[in-house]
Amino acid sequence: MNNVTNILVVGIGGQGVMTATEILAETAISLGHDAKKTEVAGMAQRGGVVSSHLRFGDKVLSPQITAGEADLIVGFEAAESLRWSHFLKPGGMILMNTARLVPPVVDGGLYDYPADPVAEIRAKGIEVHAFDAMSIALDLGDMRLGNTVMLGAIADHLPFSAEVLLESILKRFSSRKPHMVELNRKAFEAGRRAVSADFQTAEAA
Repeated sequence: MNNVTNILVVGIGGQGVMTATEILAETAISLGHDAKKTEVAGMAQRGGVVSSHLRFGDKVLSPQITAGEADLIVGFEAAESLRWSHFLKPGGMILMNTARLVPPVVDGGLYDYPADPVAEIRAKGIEVHAFDAMSIALDLGDMRLGNTVMLGAIADHLPFSAEVLLESILKRFSSRKPHMVELNRKAFEAGRRAVSADFQTAEAA
């Protein structure tokens, strides 16, 4: 459908995949877009794999993104970014966290963890930009900030401004957890810088 943006957010339970998608949807709606989302969580609370589909634009009939349709894949975990890469459309992009969080499907022997997910994605001819969101969050003092780091990382690659997205994030903390507002602002900007640095590295290469 014309004028519809398709974003697939994937990762492991507990990383904030669904929350990130909810914030993106709220931001799109606040700007007058029609938005629909859906989630698939496999034992998410136990660290299982999670995928969240978001579609927004002039008019959206279905929340489901099919293979080859995603404009952007936001990978909270390295192997999940690779596993869902076939959902990306030609010319699409993956922005991913390099953190490796091994899900139960690997521990159970149902899935082999790839040796180098980023290299395998690039071998498919896909544009991918990778950064360590977990380390950035830990440097700021709270691993839970990884969610905001990821949102900051994609902020300059959306059909609305980074400032509007940041406002949606901070609104969640301003009344309930005001002490977290500045930390989330820092996490957001750190995510933007991390991706910008990876783009510059790719251009130099």
